[in-house]
Amino acid sequence: MDAFPDRLRAAIDRKGCPIVVGIDPRLDLMPAHVVQSSFARYGHTHDAASMAIREYNLRLLDGIAPHVPAVKIQVAFYEAFGPSGMQVFADTLSAARQRGLIVIADVKRGDIEMTAQAYAAAYLASSLPSVMLGPGFDADAITVNPYVGGDGVLPFVTAAKTAGKGIFILVKTSNPTSGDLQNLLVDGRPLYERLAELVQQWGQGTEGITGYQAVGAVVGATYPAEAARLRGLMPHTYFLVPGYGAQGAGASDVQACFNADGHGAIINSSRAIMYAYRQQAYRTFGEEHYPEASRAAVLAMKEELAAVLRTPS
Repeated sequence: MDAFPDRLRAAIDRKGCPIVVGIDPRLDLMPAHVVQSSFARYGHTHDAASMAIREYNLRLLDGIAPHVPAVKIQVAFYEAFGPSGMQVFADTLSAARQRGLIVIADVKRGDIEMTAQAYAAAYLASSLPSVMLGPGFDADAITVNPYVGGDGVLPFVTAAKTAGKGIFILVKTSNPTSGDLQNLLVDGRPLYERLAELVQQWGQGTEGITGYQAVGAVVGATYPAEAARLRGLMPHTYFLVPGYGAQGAGASDVQACFNADGHGAIINSSRAIMYAYRQQAYRTFGEEHYPEASRAAVLAMKEELAAVLRTPS
């Protein structure tokens, strides 16, 4: 069984870029005809909203899958529509994997012992006593909230190691108020640095042949100085880097997230790619051809990153 970081690096090498596209569906940003036709068919219901999202997602995946190694699917945008939304979440996970993409479920789970094992069983691998079933939502990796400490992280590490999956632990997030907690000083050092040391510790024994661990870290592109410090503290950790595009970070901001070999990070862009057809630069594609607009945005991002990084080819 290939380790997750080895599969991730191989996917990056095949596509020649370290881009992950966030699949965060919002009805207000989708083409009106997609939403209106679904509501006309199914009524003003959760089912109608979910079917509109499903149509949008599948066409989007067709447009971007040949050009990116991974997608990140944020569960909240599907939970909002109840059981039918969660079915579309499962459909999107499956469709992305069928297209050969590494699939990260952005679920930010974190709880203790048996509850953490149940969450791990939901997305990574069976880890519950007497339950010999595959995951309910089969992802390649998930995001994990470490606030409850090792009790809430280690069940995910165990499941990931068992199944060749990965996790990305929140370390220094891209949002403006992340410093309220993450920058608090602990023995004279910011909390995110202490957490980085724990991530390295939790990841021991999960290394692949490339030397990277299956335990990764979420490190925001909006804090490049902090990212540079964390890169030094976690040399064997893959970074999942949000904040590119709509949140304001650019290619130069993510340089510090990579190791000298051009590996070690995967850069997430969600709205800027998913709804590229709404941007002035891509409006000539029109609403009907939004997958083509998203593909063009991916190729532009690839060029932007290549201009400042020694990216794999």
